[in-house]
Amino acid sequence: MESRWNDEDAARFVEAARAEGQSEALGLRIYTSRLIGSDPDLVLHGGGNTSVKVRSDEGEQLMHIKGSGWDLDTIEAPGLPAVRLAPLLEARNTPKLSDPDMVLLLRASLIEKDAPNPSVEALLHAFIPFDCVDHTHATAVLALADQPNMRDAIRRIYGDRLAYVPYVMPGFDLSIAADRIYRSHSDCEGLWLENHGLFSFANDARASYELMIEFVTLAEQELARAGVALSGPQPNDGERDAALAARLEKALMRERSPFAKGVFLDYRSTEAIRELTSKPNVETISLRGTVTPDHVIRIKPWPMIIGADADEPAIESALAAYADRYRAYFERNATRANEQKRILDVYPRVVLVLGKGMFAIGANAKAAKIGGDLCEQAARAINAAEAYGCFTPIGEADLFDMEYWSLEQAKLKIGYSDVAAPIFRPNWHD
Repeated sequence: MESRWNDEDAARFVEAARAEGQSEALGLRIYTSRLIGSDPDLVLHGGGNTSVKVRSDEGEQLMHIKGSGWDLDTIEAPGLPAVRLAPLLEARNTPKLSDPDMVLLLRASLIEKDAPNPSVEALLHAFIPFDCVDHTHATAVLALADQPNMRDAIRRIYGDRLAYVPYVMPGFDLSIAADRIYRSHSDCEGLWLENHGLFSFANDARASYELMIEFVTLAEQELARAGVALSGPQPNDGERDAALAARLEKALMRERSPFAKGVFLDYRSTEAIRELTSKPNVETISLRGTVTPDHVIRIKPWPMIIGADADEPAIESALAAYADRYRAYFERNATRANEQKRILDVYPRVVLVLGKGMFAIGANAKAAKIGGDLCEQAARAINAAEAYGCFTPIGEADLFDMEYWSLEQAKLKIGYSDVAAPIFRPNWHD
């Protein structure tokens, strides 16, 4: 991976920021955020965030942090809302902060009250004592982050430059845990988050961005050292079976299905997807979970699997088996929750076609495309992880906690149903 920093482009962003009465630092933060967001091997669909700390004209410390609903590749100044830094730093000494209380704190700290919600990782950005902080879910990093017992390997690859953070669910708990680890490794230049991703930080936007590029490159080099070829994004060159798609659509649009009023299928068949779907143990691999926690919000914990020649009864049988598996997963995990959980619908968001490709499923074209993009990245990351060692993402309990996070459940309508509950899914990681 190479830096795509360009002095002339950077100067244009600085000039545009000044014309709007904004700081040079924010202009450069917008520029490097777009550099990160335009590379699908760094972030996809909300799977990353950036920030920059500045001082107001009155001398107050502020932090611009990526806001919900904005994609890094097209972000503008409103997508990096400013929050007062002092209240966020005070949260460091709070024994516990519930998810709703954390959201209230972040919103209360906004300079513009109609600004988008700051990233749920805003506290971690605030705690890191550098002006610029970048967070990504790079494909090469995920191939290594989803390995068991990687602490020693990460130290071998990065030395003291990265501090290793065992998996903690994003939000307040991760912010506190990562801050403690950072403070015990205060000379580090970034954080390696087990099963999650990577942070880099520096006192200017270019340095933080180029540290991220360097750290991802070192992950690519580690894969290459082990003989693992991680390809870049690949062409979607497999032929879609129109008859199979029609049978799948018919089965998904049954009465009381979340897709009863319409379903969109995004078919992908790249070399990496065909490699994954042709593995003899593809079902075992697929049931392990998603390559990074936030994917479960978009594509459920695992795909449904069918043969390339699946007829209507075979598809119906697969849907029934998927529903049974999902209900059992819910029942196993909901009993240990501290609050009542209501089951989401029991329909897949990805259908894996053995040896051929994958259908991503959505209630609209955008949702289906997002799922397809995530499938493409996941296939490459999983293939590389399996070639390097063993694809080992977060376990079922942690995956459930992510999918049924209280910030998600609070927006479900009252009622317990395995088919009818509307799904309100904010970009928790934006």
